[in-house]
Amino acid sequence: MMGRPKITVVGAGNVGGTTAQRLAEKDAYDVVLVDIVDGVPQGKALDISQAGPVCGYSSRVIGTNGYADTAGSSIAVITSGIPRKPGMSRDELLATNAKIVKSVVSELVSRSPGIMLILVTNPLDAMVHVARRVSGLPKSKIIGMAGVLDSARMRTFIAGELNVPGSDVQAMVLGGHGDTMVPLPRYTTVKGKPVSELMSKERLDAIVKRTQDGGAEIVGLLKTGSAFYAPSASAVDMVEAIHRDQKRVLPCAVLCEGEYGLKDVVVGVPVKLGRGGAEQVVEYELTADERAALHKSAEAVRELCATVDRLMA
Repeated sequence: MMGRPKITVVGAGNVGGTTAQRLAEKDAYDVVLVDIVDGVPQGKALDISQAGPVCGYSSRVIGTNGYADTAGSSIAVITSGIPRKPGMSRDELLATNAKIVKSVVSELVSRSPGIMLILVTNPLDAMVHVARRVSGLPKSKIIGMAGVLDSARMRTFIAGELNVPGSDVQAMVLGGHGDTMVPLPRYTTVKGKPVSELMSKERLDAIVKRTQDGGAEIVGLLKTGSAFYAPSASAVDMVEAIHRDQKRVLPCAVLCEGEYGLKDVVVGVPVKLGRGGAEQVVEYELTADERAALHKSAEAVRELCATVDRLMA
């Protein structure tokens, strides 16, 4: 059992707890689940461990309220933060979560200097920006989970519409994780066939719109929470791509330094994920409209980051 990579999951809520469970089920990692609430990470870790004999895994899962056990982690998935509550302004959410992410990142990096960070906390792109400012890590080691989830939603809707398996659908969603995301129907295929040949523009437009509202649709149905099955699956997909050195191209939020004409801004772009983290931003040919939409999305992120900098000053 020795020598398994250690993955830390910060935040033992629905997203964090489910991420820890999915990682344990891979039977390839030691998992540390951290949360400030006494007993919650310990209880969830124990529960996940006790499923091991039934599900056939023997991963070590530790729950803790501190960071000592995270030392030597190769990757941390950061899910901690508060969801936006009714009546709460976006700036309040920003300020609170920026403070949480700032402290979490400092704790992690001081104990695991070689760590990679996968951020899930919203507002996502701004939190990647905060982690960059605080950590001193190279940009290849700070990655936001956004497009993998948005693409998964789009693939699900297309698969349902065309009655095909979701795994046959490939989709690419760029831009900020929110209202300004940029789904790319031209790079969306079913078994290699462009989706535009398989459904009308109206149906496709409706699916793009539903993808953009994907998170809000689930929040509206759950009433007291937000999505966690697909977000946790998406985060684990990224962990696997990095650890197995798969060189898969997945849409992730990273710092752009000239790619797509975007300078010094964190935004969702196609990224080659491998052992080095975000090893390369892959540049697709974009139409003028797609490029404009991506730049508009980046501007929205830029404003958010300027607000964060002001709130953290």
